[in-house]
Amino acid sequence: MKWVEPISCQVDLQQGLMHNASGHYQKRLSDLAGLYADDAAFKAELSHGGDRVVYEVTEWRPPARSGDMIFGLTRMSPGKIGEEFYLTRGHIHAVADRPEIYYGQRGEGLMLLESPDGETRIVEINAQTVCYVPPYWIHRSVNTGSDEFVMLFSYPADAGQDYDIIAHSGGMRRRIMADGTGGWKQVDNAAWQARSAQTVAKLLDQQSAGVTL
Repeated sequence: MKWVEPISCQVDLQQGLMHNASGHYQKRLSDLAGLYADDAAFKAELSHGGDRVVYEVTEWRPPARSGDMIFGLTRMSPGKIGEEFYLTRGHIHAVADRPEIYYGQRGEGLMLLESPDGETRIVEINAQTVCYVPPYWIHRSVNTGSDEFVMLFSYPADAGQDYDIIAHSGGMRRRIMADGTGGWKQVDNAAWQARSAQTVAKLLDQQSAGVTL
């Protein structure tokens, strides 16, 4: 039998990268079109500020099979579009009963979570904070600080990501905005639409089959 080989990956906190990774990708501002409330501010930032990297991921990814783990490092740049903090696209796992762990390494931010039926939770994350994302929760990272926000993450290798569940609902139910005093606040997303009972039931019925919505 050919066994999967153990490995080690060195975390570089200054660069926000994990060395010896098997994958590396970046999301630039243009990749996040349509996610922010203030579209005029988004277009102005893209035009004048350039197509900057908002976040990047280095990861180690084994074969997608039950029982194995994917792990990696996310580095998020600081910034805002209008008064809304930089964010990731966000997702639910395609195999929705799979959880995820995040471990804050540098900076400050939060995990914005939403249940399929629209409940919202927020977990603040600083260095040395562990955030547990339970099965079935949609989740998105937000950098609420003035420095880079760096987190380790790990989740089951067969989990996958479903990004469309957010788009089909007009975004997540809450937005994270500057509060005018150096902190943050959550506000309602006026474009958000509740998921149907049928959609929620379909999501809860799927187990390890890998069915996406």
